[in-house]
Amino acid sequence: MPNLLKLKPDYVVHGDDWKTGRQKGTRERVIETLNKWGGKLIEPEYTEGISSTLLNEEQRSIGTTPQIRIKRLRRLLEAKPIVRILEAHSGLTGLIVEQTKVSDNSIVKEFDGAWISSLTDSTTKGKPDIELVDFTSRLDTINQIIEVTTKPIILDGDTGGPVEHFVFMVKTLERLGVSAVIIEDKIGLKKNSLFGTDVEQKQAEISEFSDKITRGKKAQLTDDFMIIARIESLILKNGMDDAIKRAEAFIEAGADGIMIHSKEKDGKEIFEFCNKYKKFETRIPLIVVPTAYNHIYEKELSELGVNIVIYANHLLRSAYPAMVKTAETILKNERSKEVDPFCMPIKEIITLLPGSK
Repeated sequence: MPNLLKLKPDYVVHGDDWKTGRQKGTRERVIETLNKWGGKLIEPEYTEGISSTLLNEEQRSIGTTPQIRIKRLRRLLEAKPIVRILEAHSGLTGLIVEQTKVSDNSIVKEFDGAWISSLTDSTTKGKPDIELVDFTSRLDTINQIIEVTTKPIILDGDTGGPVEHFVFMVKTLERLGVSAVIIEDKIGLKKNSLFGTDVEQKQAEISEFSDKITRGKKAQLTDDFMIIARIESLILKNGMDDAIKRAEAFIEAGADGIMIHSKEKDGKEIFEFCNKYKKFETRIPLIVVPTAYNHIYEKELSELGVNIVIYANHLLRSAYPAMVKTAETILKNERSKEVDPFCMPIKEIITLLPGSK
């Protein structure tokens, strides 16, 4: 509201589509602010019959540029109650994120962008998830996905490394058109968060991690790229108060989003954090990764104030068992005929990729 208070306009014009969903609270604050000097809110009726799916298909047909792609995540956050992101670890899985859609009661559902996970990127290379795969190697995966997709990309940046390395990472990702990077507030050898306290993991000092965020933001050339702070307090059993304290500090440091992580299956920690986060005077997009508490529906998360939901490793986890089954079946039968029922026809594979026909 600072701009409204500064300009004190007589009228604010906005489509009436923000009466519900994520922007409802913003609308209410605009009305409250305008009332201070008798300003009026004008809300033209939202235009029906415009298909976002058709617009997306048109976008895919003409391709995209880094400048266009990088902006799309912020635009989605403004337009949608919740943004749906799916893991991709190759050009092929990027195409799955790009093209998969289902129709549910005449409503077309699709993913809004791709998550490039350090876990799945490492695993597909046959290496452990301990930041062993360096950034140069990860750039190869990013480029594979960029070349065949148009949707926003969020990168799992692990800890971001030393602050000097993180500054370089930000500049590189922004140049490529990646929309956001998520970095976690841990130090030392990276261990997957789902191990929790079963392995030794240590959080960074708040001041140290805040400095990394601030210096990363200063390295940007545009306002479009997002740096999202991932809080590990609940994972490491450091308590809800610590998680809230870190969220406030990282927002002040300039973070563009907060990701709260939990490995508890009941989801109670996430509910508690979200309810406390709603009371923040300054709120930025809230991100969750419901791998452990996967019984909670997107609608429930949206009502809690969650803005982005990331399905972080599901394409890889579903592909591996299928491939092992195929390999075992061929060994058992000493031929490949028996795997035909669960294999995609070779003709469909040949014509699947853009430019194949």
